[in-house]
Amino acid sequence: MFVVMNRIPVNPDYTEQFEERFTNRAGEVDKMPGFVRNQVLRPTNPDDPYVVLTVWNSKDDFEAWVNSDAFRKGHAQSGALPHEAFRGRNKLEQFEIILDTA
Repeated sequence: MFVVMNRIPVNPDYTEQFEERFTNRAGEVDKMPGFVRNQVLRPTNPDDPYVVLTVWNSKDDFEAWVNSDAFRKGHAQSGALPHEAFRGRNKLEQFEIILDTA
């Protein structure tokens, strides 16, 4: 299993709009081979970033998503947030799961 975490520092004035984008997302990733689940984590500490977490069967499945037309379609939502909605750059992290007690 493979996990991707995108840490996104959102300006507090834009949290509602940021969350709305995920509530109304295109859902293209859900149709991809090897996709397991997507979670959007709201920080309880306002200084921490949101975390968008996706779980995949493999790194190859994730890379196929990133290089797909579905990825471009899913990320081409209208109503993109303005630059000032973010308090800094996002950080994309990738992990291999070595233990899962689920």
